Amino acid sequence: MNPPADGPTVDCVDRRTADDTAVDVDACCDLLSAVLAAEGVAQRATATILLVDADEITSLAAEHLGHGGPTDVLSFPIDGPGPVEDQQPWVVGDVVICPQVAAAGAPTHAGDLRSELALLVTHSGLHLCGWDHADPAEEAAMWARERELLERHHGPIAGDPWATAGTGGVR
Repeated sequence: MNPPADGPTVDCVDRRTADDTAVDVDACCDLLSAVLAAEGVAQRATATILLVDADEITSLAAEHLGHGGPTDVLSFPIDGPGPVEDQQPWVVGDVVICPQVAAAGAPTHAGDLRSELALLVTHSGLHLCGWDHADPAEEAAMWARERELLERHHGPIAGDPWATAGTGGVR
């Protein structure tokens, strides 16, 4: 997939030292750019995907969410989806992914690692744009948008993480 011509720039930084899980970095960056563009984020915006080890994402989750143990993805909105007045470009935010944790959960979630990473990137991109899933109505709307964006910009995924309400999707 190629990033949309009018999509934001997405950089990927691989900070992993102990994890050699194969990740198609270009596909992840292209997908995040497409998701952000679909949400109306202009070309002059930027975002970053950070690939990290389980130890680093565990530390980030403890610091920012107050819980222990590794997670698969974290989203850090910075300037948000709209332009910051007089700032060109602006930073939409950062997506932090732990491929090792994603790979462990993929078989029972999105089906395979490629699908899991696509789901995580799409889900996180929506968080950067202000989407949330704090209540059932928000969750249903966000999951519907995830499915729509995945179909349009990635294609089908191997599993159905939304099959059972309250247990699918990305938390």
